[in-house]
Amino acid sequence: MQNTGLGSWPARRAAISPQRVALIFGDRATTYAELAARVNRLAGRLRDAGVRHGDRVCYLGPNHPEFVTTMFATYLLGGVFVPLNFRLAAPEIDYLLAHSGAEVLVYAPECAPVVRACERVATLGTVVAVGDPAAGELPYETWLAAGDDIPIDVPVAGDDVACVLYTSGTTGRPKGAVLTHANVIWNCYNVLVGMDVHGDEVTLTGAPLFHVAALHQCLLPTFLKGGCSVLMPSWSVDGCLDLIARHRVTWMFGVAPMFAGLAASPRWPAADLSSIRSLIVGGSAVPEALIRTYQQRGLTFCQGYGMTEAAPGATFLEARESTAHPGSAGVPVFFTEVRCVRPDLSDTAPGEPGEVLVRGPNVTPGYWNDPQATREAFTDGWFRSGDVAVVDEHGHFRIVDRIKDMYISGGENVYPAEVEAAIFEHPAVAEVAVVGVPDERWGETGRAFVVPTAGRRVDPGEVRAFLAGRLARYKIPTYVDVVADLPRTGSNKVRKAPLRALPLPTRQR
Repeated sequence: MQNTGLGSWPARRAAISPQRVALIFGDRATTYAELAARVNRLAGRLRDAGVRHGDRVCYLGPNHPEFVTTMFATYLLGGVFVPLNFRLAAPEIDYLLAHSGAEVLVYAPECAPVVRACERVATLGTVVAVGDPAAGELPYETWLAAGDDIPIDVPVAGDDVACVLYTSGTTGRPKGAVLTHANVIWNCYNVLVGMDVHGDEVTLTGAPLFHVAALHQCLLPTFLKGGCSVLMPSWSVDGCLDLIARHRVTWMFGVAPMFAGLAASPRWPAADLSSIRSLIVGGSAVPEALIRTYQQRGLTFCQGYGMTEAAPGATFLEARESTAHPGSAGVPVFFTEVRCVRPDLSDTAPGEPGEVLVRGPNVTPGYWNDPQATREAFTDGWFRSGDVAVVDEHGHFRIVDRIKDMYISGGENVYPAEVEAAIFEHPAVAEVAVVGVPDERWGETGRAFVVPTAGRRVDPGEVRAFLAGRLARYKIPTYVDVVADLPRTGSNKVRKAPLRALPLPTRQR
């Protein structure tokens, strides 16, 4: 095979296990043989439309089998896959289409209003709607069936660009992290070393596939082993519990708010979770109270740390270590180096906060069409994460916070994630976000936004009293706002910039 990249995987897996189920979506099951045939046919149609090595193919839509088909078809041609956040508005999608230099857009029907509002779409060579067509449009399945079954094998090497994944854009314009085929493959190796992924795995994909963790930490390692991925078009607690029971799910990834939502559900105490072998959480620091909630159910709740630019795995806590090190983000994954450094780039002492640096075959070569951001992201070959961690005497990393989220109150550094973890211990708190805000006396002080547990009431003064004795006084937020929900990015991370921009209430006592 000339194609040694990701595009060769469907044919390789179909040759090994053609009748195993690769994907489940609603009532539709797709075997590896069926998927490989659809990938080849779609690649042929895209090639007929002019897609060649290095051309960018975008996908816009919720989790769906055609996301996976489009991705592999693009890789089969040596193209560059660009998954887009389907929650973005038309001007934001326009920017990503223009910045990536997209030639093709494949989109889901529910995204049609946004696509029609995008000025850039009219300049693209090919625009294809998946599923039910609008009036006058060619049905996707008819268009796909017109392709031929001649196998496609073009030269694709490990160093070729596989995908451009746009970061969440919590501040400013999102950057497009470039990942090569080798970056993604080495990340999968790291996952398979750190986890006992089985060929009979049933992996629930509830987080969006345009997010690197759902795509590269779960779907692709499951694919490599010949397991089955159950795709949720959108996340819901009840939908998740229903699918776990229906398909006997063995493995799932999520961010902390997703797992917190499950634990807060009235169905949680009686839910049958006996099929689950592994739960992985990432995306942000995880409160130890949440970890204990899952451990009390006998569930292996493993935390990892990563970033889009590392494809994404940097550290991981293996299952056998999860009870002994609750709250740890683990140690560096097998084929990757991770350091924690001071501003002068010397290594920190155990327990001393520092910036996380990462180096390895899974780390991005840089940002798409942004040489300045690429230069700023690397120092002596190490990628600078912008995240703060402490490393204990056993080499375990604990992610403290983002450097940009830290604030200084009365000369003391305050890491919001630590404050959030303490507030999360309150039995009436379902979610919380803490930001630093200006203060005439202390320079900056804390402001907490608290979402109550369903059916519970939260009193701001009582929250501050709850923290007394749990945190140093300078860490206790001056302001506590009770809110219905928190603003989020497409990958379900909390967007703190809008919270910082809100006018301050009357100072609370």
